[in-house]
Amino acid sequence: MNIIRSRLQRLRNLLNNKGLHAFVIPSADSHFGEYVQERFKVCEYMSGFTGSAGTLVVTQESAALWTDSRYFVQAVQQLNGSGVELMKLKDAGTPSIEQWLVSQLESGEKVGIDGSLFSLEKYQMMKRECGKLNVVLVDDFFDEIWDKRPLFKPKKVRIVPNEISGATSGEKLKKLNSLLKIKGRYYYILSSCDDVAWLCNIRGADIEYNPLAYSYAVFDNNSIHLFISPESVDEEIILLLKDNGIEVHDYNSFLLFLNSMDPGIQRCFCESNISVKNYKALHCNPGNIVKDVIPGGVTAFVKASKNNVEIDGFRKAMINDGVAWVKLIKYLEDSFISSSDDLYEHSVAEKLIEFRRENLDYLGESFAPIVAYGKNAALPHYSFTNTVKVMKEGLLLVDSGAHYPYGTTDTTRTIVCGEITEEQKRDFTFVLKGMINLSRAVFIPGTRGSSLDILARGEVMRGGKVYMHGTGHGIGHNLCVHEGPQSIRMEDNPVAISPGMILSNEPAVYQEGKYGIRIENTLLCKELFDNEKGSFYGFETISFIPLDMKAVDIEMLSGDEVDWINRYHRDVYEKLSPYLDESLQDWLSKKTSNICD
Repeated sequence: MNIIRSRLQRLRNLLNNKGLHAFVIPSADSHFGEYVQERFKVCEYMSGFTGSAGTLVVTQESAALWTDSRYFVQAVQQLNGSGVELMKLKDAGTPSIEQWLVSQLESGEKVGIDGSLFSLEKYQMMKRECGKLNVVLVDDFFDEIWDKRPLFKPKKVRIVPNEISGATSGEKLKKLNSLLKIKGRYYYILSSCDDVAWLCNIRGADIEYNPLAYSYAVFDNNSIHLFISPESVDEEIILLLKDNGIEVHDYNSFLLFLNSMDPGIQRCFCESNISVKNYKALHCNPGNIVKDVIPGGVTAFVKASKNNVEIDGFRKAMINDGVAWVKLIKYLEDSFISSSDDLYEHSVAEKLIEFRRENLDYLGESFAPIVAYGKNAALPHYSFTNTVKVMKEGLLLVDSGAHYPYGTTDTTRTIVCGEITEEQKRDFTFVLKGMINLSRAVFIPGTRGSSLDILARGEVMRGGKVYMHGTGHGIGHNLCVHEGPQSIRMEDNPVAISPGMILSNEPAVYQEGKYGIRIENTLLCKELFDNEKGSFYGFETISFIPLDMKAVDIEMLSGDEVDWINRYHRDVYEKLSPYLDESLQDWLSKKTSNICD
């Protein structure tokens, strides 16, 4: 903590020299992804907080960090003694960053932000909410504070063949043009690395857990310009991209390209996905700006609805992952029976990776595995340690996902290690009922995720418990495991849930200091039927991992819920058994046998 205090003081001295009275540091890079390279983890370096979502604000007298409910307990521990106050987002009484700044500073004082780390939308909102404070754009100066700051490390990209992507870049460009409906010539500026990867049919390895390359793209009516490090592409890849209508430029030439655009050509962008710095380089005037009004941006919107080839790839990835999970659960159960095997949180994570690696298509984890025993599971984004032993009692929560060339997985199971309490059994059953309820949803076109959220969350609330994170997020096609713009959560999101979208389904209960329970499956939105009233949508569950029925109070389940579990377990056995040896088939057959109503 003395190290953090020393770093904060160095920052304050630097701010004083630059005439700034406060500085805002988000957990972000200029592409606004969830994960970033070590070089861009400035918020972590300055505060000690390692969560993926946080914003640190430093004045000459104070410092505070804003984060969401996934990280409250973690942040309390990591900020203790640092001089940084925790601000719990969405908690009653917590001021916004702008409100806090206004309370700390005098009128006219300067608030510094790095213009490459704030979207145009966020910058405009901050200026508006800060009132008479002066929000000032500056370039990154943290090399002056961060000794031996990591360098940017680009890695080679790979091409995604059409038999995996299901569409060429040209076909995707044509679809984007048809949705944008812009008359005349235009440039669309694209900053999100996963959108660039999707459009250009490339995958990289620049960002941990995300198969992405640091890149920008600019597309127009007929062509695509890709801006990427020369170290990421060789001549063969450049030629393959050129054959697909993609011109490759040096990543560092992006600002110059924006500066040199023909002033008469229209510029289009999503305000939440273009940095202030890049926006200003465009030299826009009101007459040549065309705003992308599709929530999340047109590319994110099209990318969210998977084509048939992508959906088939997801199905294959889910079966691969289900096989590894079955091997893990069997291994755990054998360990709980045995008196000789010691289990630790880290060894459980390593074992699942070991089973996944048996499949030659496995490309790595899609996020840092969450293996949490006992009270640790009450932390939604817990990071395991090498010292926590898994005992033969209570509950073990395992949340893990993997990348395959044709799909990405994300699943959670809460597993009985031994004796559990009646309260734990009751909570587990309410979480299961919520997961089933959302799985069985039927809804009409235009329905938003916020309207569906209560189907899962309501069952947990009926048990007198709550969870504050979302119930469902989009999942990328060998892209980001947390993908928008769709979501299923309490907060309103204008994006309707529509066929082809793939989402998680993960209600939960967290009892701080005691235990946590989460069950997560993956859903595919599809059209169920049509009649004189129109179309009706619903979900197909496409992840196949047995549920631990030892934690379920059968008497709490309705007949329909029992039928759903029996059908789901039949699917699990039918999908996975062809890939298992005889002993695992026998074990899985017992795990997925019918339960009576």
